[in-house]
Amino acid sequence: MNILVLGANGFIGSHLCEHLLENSDWDLTGFDIMDFNLANCLGKDRFSFKQGDFYHEDDWIDQMVRESSAVLPLVGIAKPAFYITNPVMTFKLDFEANLKIVRMCVKHGKRVIFPSTSEVYGMSTDTELKEDESPIILGPVCKSRWIYSCSKQMMDRVIAAYGQEEGLRYTLFRPFNWIGPRLDTFSDARDRKARSITQILYDVLNGRDVSLVGGGRQRRSFTWIGDGVRGLDAVIRNENGCADDEIFNLGNPANNASIKELALMIIRILREFPDHSEKAEKARLVEIDSRDYYGKGYEDVLDRVPSIAKANRLLGWKPETTLEDAVRKTIETTLKENGL
Repeated sequence: MNILVLGANGFIGSHLCEHLLENSDWDLTGFDIMDFNLANCLGKDRFSFKQGDFYHEDDWIDQMVRESSAVLPLVGIAKPAFYITNPVMTFKLDFEANLKIVRMCVKHGKRVIFPSTSEVYGMSTDTELKEDESPIILGPVCKSRWIYSCSKQMMDRVIAAYGQEEGLRYTLFRPFNWIGPRLDTFSDARDRKARSITQILYDVLNGRDVSLVGGGRQRRSFTWIGDGVRGLDAVIRNENGCADDEIFNLGNPANNASIKELALMIIRILREFPDHSEKAEKARLVEIDSRDYYGKGYEDVLDRVPSIAKANRLLGWKPETTLEDAVRKTIETTLKENGL
């Protein structure tokens, strides 16, 4: 197979490319505006990469879609600090720009594997979120946070509609708070625009207060990136068509923890590193109102727990990495990659 990965330099894209180069004999074509996360892929025999702008390479992308066995459009904005303050750009990239890729897949009869998000469930009251049963409930329009969820939900529905009416082969996957090295850059964290684990780690290492938005009471089901890409591998392999026209939650309900609990775990594990133990000892957690941290467009849900029964039944997939191990591996690798 020849797999086209758009957004190959991103968190999921870079880890997926590394995994597939090590665990398959497939040819991979990557595309992104930068390549700083792809050091372990560039130069490999089965990996080709084109650097370019997602908005201005339609002819090249169309040709690659035509030549590919499956297409993964992983380009998108997935950071609350960005989509709250840049809602129009979020819509343009997460919906409009990706819609053109889906239409190319329809035109050429190619399979698309699209990254939905756990955010589509919004404020669903279900204690366990199920792909084909749980209601999708979003907050008011004045809370710009929901434009990300809404854009992704619309992509889910449009892709399913193309499958129903025009025979598009598709699979949607919903990552539940995947964590690991390269989730965000320390440059993002410096500007307080990184996601949980990267932001907390950066703040501790740089002697800044760790801000717990809303007291850090909101809970998430954190999932090790390696477990996530194993699930994606199974989706791409699609043995006996098991993933065709399906939506899969890829998360780890056993790793459900609050942001405050995550912060305390990061600090505790960081104490094990001699060069950084003193900083960990001095770390201070500070509760902050969400409006002061993100602005008035922010709104959050208290918990998000996936049902992974379908992924286990159809894909034979289940997560294996504990939260403790995931955090420790993230810290070890992040420190090494940043020369710390």
